[in-house]
Amino acid sequence: MSITLSNRNAVVEVAILLLEEEDDINQITDYFSYEHFYVIYCKFWELDKDHDLFIDKDDLSRHNDHALSSRIIERIFSGAVTRNKQCGKMSYTDFVAFLLSEEDKKTDKSIEYWFRCMDLDGDGFISMYEMEYFYEEQVQKMEEMGIDPLPFYDLLCQMLDLVSPKLIDKVSLSDLKSCKQAYIFFDTMFNLEKYLDHEQRDPFANSRDIELEGPEPSDWDKFASEEYELLVAEENANEEQESFDYEDDFEGEGEEEISSPQEPVKSASPEPVGQNRRDHRPKSAKQILFRTLVSVQGLIRPVCEQHLVLFSYHIAFWVGSCYEIVRC
Repeated sequence: MSITLSNRNAVVEVAILLLEEEDDINQITDYFSYEHFYVIYCKFWELDKDHDLFIDKDDLSRHNDHALSSRIIERIFSGAVTRNKQCGKMSYTDFVAFLLSEEDKKTDKSIEYWFRCMDLDGDGFISMYEMEYFYEEQVQKMEEMGIDPLPFYDLLCQMLDLVSPKLIDKVSLSDLKSCKQAYIFFDTMFNLEKYLDHEQRDPFANSRDIELEGPEPSDWDKFASEEYELLVAEENANEEQESFDYEDDFEGEGEEEISSPQEPVKSASPEPVGQNRRDHRPKSAKQILFRTLVSVQGLIRPVCEQHLVLFSYHIAFWVGSCYEIVRC
């Protein structure tokens, strides 16, 4: 057994012990919880229009309402950060790594992910030319929105002050990891929505957040929690609407025959594993495994083989590889 495999087994054993000691598995945020799985699964489902378990550049460009620049999407699919050998396609496993890196740019793994994307020539540095290359598209978008963009050389001074690189004309991976503000650097270069959010945010907001009791949740944990609440609310709203439509079918007066109810309109989101209401979620590692097996028929009903493979991918990634890509 290799050292890597031995370390991975040890991590899995620790994760299982933590889950068994906690009544609510969603309180353990070091690894994927039920909420995390459902959010990732729904995000992938929404982008994968043909449900072939792969997404292409056009699919990914729709992520978060076209927030990412086309140039960074080109780099993602160039092979710099993906493992899939199928040209121009992103697998579900690659999407998991992408989503966690995109929604939490403060971890070392996410910094490495985006650094590889921006390092066009692979020399181990992000040069001024590479920064200008990515910022050009941001300028174009801002001009289309009627926003007066900051000239590149003014922005360059801001970024160099932010990162404080050891070399004055280029940024290294170690520079970004040590500055603690790499997420602002990356968002400025290729995520216009988050860049504008940083520009408008109260500079003293972070200092006030530190005063809150308890450890601060990571950006990923906050994103997953918010998205899960939205998905549950959407599912509940759909159920209420379907129930209302169903009752309307039987309210006709004076009809000799009662027409059969219309087929409920299916949500664009996939059915969750187990119950979709928070009160009925599995509460322990054993329960989630049991409920997963019980509900797998509902999960794979639309495209049985493909959904089974997709579900298997996520379980395998959760148990064997998630710490390697995201949570080192």
